[in-house]
Amino acid sequence: SNTLNHIPFDNHVYKERHLIENFFSKIKHFRRVFSRFDKTISVYLGMIKLACTFIWLR
Repeated sequence: SNTLNHIPFDNHVYKERHLIENFFSKIKHFRRVFSRFDKTISVYLGMIKLACTFIWLR
């Protein structure tokens, strides 16, 4: 790279961030969560919990 000073980063935090980004990628495959068809926040949150449960059970 062209920079003279390299920015340090924490490898553990980077791994955690990668896991979170992968999780959001998986949760976006659920159409109701991605499109947000539900009108109320409680129903939407319930759908997110259901999608998380399906991902966890795989």
